Amino acid sequence: RPLNDSEEKAGSKFIVKFPSGGEENCISIGGKVYLFDKVFKPNATQEKVYNEAAKSIVSDVLCGYNGTIFAYGQTSSGKTHTMEGVIGDQGKQGIIPRIVNDIFNHIYAMEENLEFHIKVSYFEIYMDKIRDLLDVSKVNLSVHEDKNRVPFVKGATERFVSSPDEVFEVIEEGKANRHIAVTNMNEHSSRSHSVFLINVKQENLENEKKLSGKLYLVDLAGSEKVSKTGAEGTVLDEAKNINKSLSALGNVISALADGNKTHIPYRDSKLTRILQESLGGNARTTIIICCSPASFNESETKSTLDFGRRAKTIKNVVTVNEELTAEEWKRRYEKEKEKVGRLKGKLEKLELELSRWRQGETVNPEEQVNLQEAIEAVTPVAPPPETKKDVVLGPMPATPGAGIMVGSLSNEERQKLEEERERLYQQLDDKDEEINQTSQYVEKLKEQMMEQEELIASTRRDFELLQQEMSRITQENESSKEEVKEVLQALEELAVNYDQKSQEVETKNKENEQLTEELMQKQSTLNATSSELQQLKDMSTHQRRRITEMLTNLLKDLGEIGVAIGGEGEMKLTGDSNGKLEEEFTVARLFISKMKSEVKNLVQRCQGLETYQTDCNKKISEYEKDLGECRLLISQHEARMRSLQESMKEAENKKRALEENVDALREECASMKEAENKKRALEENVDA
Repeated sequence: RPLNDSEEKAGSKFIVKFPSGGEENCISIGGKVYLFDKVFKPNATQEKVYNEAAKSIVSDVLCGYNGTIFAYGQTSSGKTHTMEGVIGDQGKQGIIPRIVNDIFNHIYAMEENLEFHIKVSYFEIYMDKIRDLLDVSKVNLSVHEDKNRVPFVKGATERFVSSPDEVFEVIEEGKANRHIAVTNMNEHSSRSHSVFLINVKQENLENEKKLSGKLYLVDLAGSEKVSKTGAEGTVLDEAKNINKSLSALGNVISALADGNKTHIPYRDSKLTRILQESLGGNARTTIIICCSPASFNESETKSTLDFGRRAKTIKNVVTVNEELTAEEWKRRYEKEKEKVGRLKGKLEKLELELSRWRQGETVNPEEQVNLQEAIEAVTPVAPPPETKKDVVLGPMPATPGAGIMVGSLSNEERQKLEEERERLYQQLDDKDEEINQTSQYVEKLKEQMMEQEELIASTRRDFELLQQEMSRITQENESSKEEVKEVLQALEELAVNYDQKSQEVETKNKENEQLTEELMQKQSTLNATSSELQQLKDMSTHQRRRITEMLTNLLKDLGEIGVAIGGEGEMKLTGDSNGKLEEEFTVARLFISKMKSEVKNLVQRCQGLETYQTDCNKKISEYEKDLGECRLLISQHEARMRSLQESMKEAENKKRALEENVDALREECASMKEAENKKRALEENVDA
């Protein structure tokens, strides 16, 4: 194909060359030349591709041969355009619509005594599962073999069609259900391999001769490089399955091209299983290699051309799919019987001529048997390839003729020979009847064998499902055991944490009790100190009162003394009185000095009491501070005790919940053990 828009925008170069000049059977890329039956240049039209690559298969299918056409290549190389194109556009429609029109045109031009029955099927291979495109509910169809060991898709929807328009309607219906996606290389990338099957059966109403031909039209999904397509998610999984199936197709082609390998890996993929007859069996197959000429895709193009080069070396042997009627078998039998009669006549003439020669007689040339005619009569005409088994019906009656006596035969001998021949014919009829019965019995046995194989296959599938179920149950059992272990470990950790918390609570309770006792002791000490302070206050008050009274009396006395002295001083004193005053003053001074000493003593004692009172006040403040701290500590411990009690309650609730979980898990373990016992019993039954 020519370069597409994305390749031109990316700056890719056209690297493919056509070195053969006028001939169109070779292509060159990277200096390597590849030879094919036909090479179509980028300017080739859809009509030219069809006329030179696919048109001849139409007549082959209508003559009773199987045919296959499929396009192979990387993604965005033009496979779907080649196979389908634009249906309804005379210039752009691809091989499938053109071949459909051609089939019906050939049928319309054939004899009127031919009756045709055309059935079509349309399915895709998506994620290595066969999905019916005409019935989306059939998502995983299986591949079986018919009595001739030819693979076919069992359960695929078949539609009878009578015109090209009906076929196109089926194609459009299937295309609407096909998987496509957008990638970096193709906006309409096929995500599955699609197979459009046309089954043509014809019957000649005059001689009841029946022919059948199958035509597989395959549009393969392209191989992808994830680095180029940017596939991810589901598209990435689709790309993996596409590349896997195409790799299996390449392995089959390589094995068939080798010729020395006894095992062909058809069963590695659903695609190769369906195309088994097309790749290496009874089918005329055309492979269209679709390539990108861009330098960006050089490695993929070389790989695609290598695939086509290997596929070109494969040679298939095809036969006509003909179904003979009883009348046809009878006509062929009569023909062989007549041929045996002619051979017997020739043999009798030759034996007679030989006996005359042995007796010394001379046989005239006119009487001699023509050896060339005898050789032509004896030489068997090559039967059609599909009726090779019919040849054995001819020579069998001729065997007894070899024992005929040389020379002329008497009437009695001829009668015996006729009786012997009739007996042999009767034996031949009996053998034919026996062969028919044996064939019917063999067919019944084959049907029974197929039923048994299907039963074995279903049993094997059931066994595999049971094994999967057993493995799943085992995994669930193991996971449940792990969960039980984790739960038990968590329970043990919770029990240890619970014991630690209980010990911490007991320790805190003891500390709280000790603090309470210390607080009570401090309280009693504070009470004693308060009572002592009160006593000291009372004593100080009493002393102050006494001192006050003494000072009052002293002052009174001094006042009185002063008043007395002052009064006497105002008075005119006599000499006599001076001595009395001095004595009284001396007495007063003595009394005052005595009072001073007592006052000093009292002041010192008062100062000591005040110092003691200050110390007591400091001690009281310290005791009050300690009391506040003790109260704060008690409140903190009480709050901590409350939080510990709440955590203990939560731990107990968790413990109860875990115990309930453990009980449930134990019950589940018991049920799983019962399931495991049932499993073992089931395994023993299966083994038995």
